[in-house]
Amino acid sequence: MSDAPEVRRPVVTPARVVIALCLFTPFVAMLWVGSYAKVDPTFIGIPFFYWYQMLWVLISTALTMTAYKLWQRDQRARHGGTK
Repeated sequence: MSDAPEVRRPVVTPARVVIALCLFTPFVAMLWVGSYAKVDPTFIGIPFFYWYQMLWVLISTALTMTAYKLWQRDQRARHGGTK
């Protein structure tokens, strides 16, 4: 038997996968410029290029908040609800 300490590997749970998707989605949406590099449709006179990006500010906020809440719940579950 070895006296080496046991190395804990990261645990991949469904909640952590959802957290990763919540944090990754805005990057994909903003880096895929070809999907929104156009003028039409306009919204109250604002070209699509601009209002699409501003909409993603709100969506990103909601996704980040969701990821944070899921992370808190995951940490409480891992530590036995002591927090």
